[in-house]
Amino acid sequence: MAPTDIHEQTLNVYEGKMEKSIAILEADLRTIRAGRANPHVLDSIVVPYYGVPTPLQQVANIQIPEAKMLIITPWDSSMLKEIERAIQASDIGINPMNDGRCLRLAFPAMTEERRRDLTRDVTKKGEESKISVRNIRREANDHFKALLKDKEISEDVNFSLGEAIQKLTDTYIEKVDDTIELKTTEIMEI
Repeated sequence: MAPTDIHEQTLNVYEGKMEKSIAILEADLRTIRAGRANPHVLDSIVVPYYGVPTPLQQVANIQIPEAKMLIITPWDSSMLKEIERAIQASDIGINPMNDGRCLRLAFPAMTEERRRDLTRDVTKKGEESKISVRNIRREANDHFKALLKDKEISEDVNFSLGEAIQKLTDTYIEKVDDTIELKTTEIMEI
């Protein structure tokens, strides 16, 4: 017996939650420096702009002139020192070069040890994402059991919903694995 439309909508809610878990993982992975210039490593940097903490992207233009270089040009030149301090205080591990008009971030080649450390971090983030997806599956199964207990659905519908949520879980776990594999390959690339 196939789930009804209302149960399909319920499955879609849980699928949306799983999709958000993947999106969060991808956003986390974008901030990991993989040897190439990546403006997303600056996503977490906040600069005081007229007393208000403001994301770096909102006070400066960020360009990638070459594979291992970022150039940050503030829209207000008085912000140059503040941006430089914020980058130095961050955990990206790159010291900016100030030429009076813009900041240059040169991404050094990573050591083999650093690459391995990053792949371990990536794998850890992947495991956390898998746990999140499995927790969503458990939440869905608990919801279905509650519906069964309240006699809102039959045993057959409960069984088919359980199978459907398991298929979704398998699909999203596979997506996590693919995402992790892609990022690991990018990190280990010399």
